Amino acid sequence: MTRLPLQTRDALDDDGREVWDSITATRGSIVTDQGALMGPFNAWVSAPGIGGRLAELGAALRFESSIERRLLEGAIITVGARWRAEFEWWAHSRMAVAHGVSQEVVDAIGRGTAPPLRDDERVVHAVARQLVEDGHVDGATYDAARALLGDRGLVELVTLCGYYTLVSFTLNAFEVALPPGEAPTWPGESA
Repeated sequence: MTRLPLQTRDALDDDGREVWDSITATRGSIVTDQGALMGPFNAWVSAPGIGGRLAELGAALRFESSIERRLLEGAIITVGARWRAEFEWWAHSRMAVAHGVSQEVVDAIGRGTAPPLRDDERVVHAVARQLVEDGHVDGATYDAARALLGDRGLVELVTLCGYYTLVSFTLNAFEVALPPGEAPTWPGESA
């Protein structure tokens, strides 16, 4: 159960409906059987001035990035696992596999053990892990990431990690539920 009242499109003001429409236009089926938005989006339509901008940033980071989607999804699940953001993990662990991250890697990241990564995945994972551990990236990791992604890609990756930390905080603070019938990855744990 979420801490926020579940919003339906019809109950929102014009600003909220505009954000709702932009969110549903760029993402798959995210409306529940009760007519509310899943994930962080219910919170975002509750504060449409912020929520709309966050939704736009998320779409830009995932769909307009210079970084291969496989690597982006690996970074997203690294962030989600750190914060034990169940909904984020539920959504993006599936996307990671669909975009080429092996199930073995996904499972290891979820357990917090060293995943068997390809070279490019290892670099991106190291950046994401270091950022969520202490907010910094060491020199060797930075240099490897810059060589792999360039300046633009490195800015996108760091921004993506910050964005999904914000998403994790939204999901965790408002106790956003998993879809019905889905089991948590970390039952009884919190970040």
